[in-house]
Amino acid sequence: MIRLENISWQADSFRLQDVSFTVPAGAYGVLMGRTGCGKTSLLEIICGLRRPTAGRLWIGDRDITAEAPGRRGIGYVPQDGALFPTMTVFEQIAFAPRRQNMPATQRDAWVRELAGVTGTAGLLDRMPGNLSGGERQRVALARALAARPAVLLLDEPLAALDEETHADMMALLKTTHQRHGLTVLHVTHHRQEAAMLADCLLRMDDGTVTVSNRPAGGRRACRDV
Repeated sequence: MIRLENISWQADSFRLQDVSFTVPAGAYGVLMGRTGCGKTSLLEIICGLRRPTAGRLWIGDRDITAEAPGRRGIGYVPQDGALFPTMTVFEQIAFAPRRQNMPATQRDAWVRELAGVTGTAGLLDRMPGNLSGGERQRVALARALAARPAVLLLDEPLAALDEETHADMMALLKTTHQRHGLTVLHVTHHRQEAAMLADCLLRMDDGTVTVSNRPAGGRRACRDV
């Protein structure tokens, strides 16, 4: 579960003000809104890259408001993937398990399992500069999953992909969510992504977030706090 309680933050003239909502445990939340409305800043607050000026953040029953980013149990895929430029794909995916002191044999097996799931098994020896846009996003997703997070934050992960790659990545995200039982918050402008992926839909306008739609058919709905 992701829960925000009255989160506020300001940079120059822009403000997030009293943002409160809950994405239920295991649900796939999609956050939409116009460019520049603060969606990326909100994800960065949740994962600890920005500190709110007010309010509290919860992952499950744990208050993470003051926790360091690496202790929050969150996987984060930024807009451009932000791959490490001097690491191979194998090293990218192995980065978090290595920092967690996972034994080498277990770590290597985990990297190869994730590579198989994300369609990156044939890329493990490559450097980021030799990857296509879709390949970079697959590697970024595998790297985020490698830390075994409870929560996954995705910032426009499918932007600028061609139509076929976009469809493949949507299917991959849906399968990954179901396979790993993750709670997901996915930022997008793409209505097709929301329609295919969202258990619950949120909308950001003028620094505030509202529950825009409550899905039918028994799907788990986001809710206001």
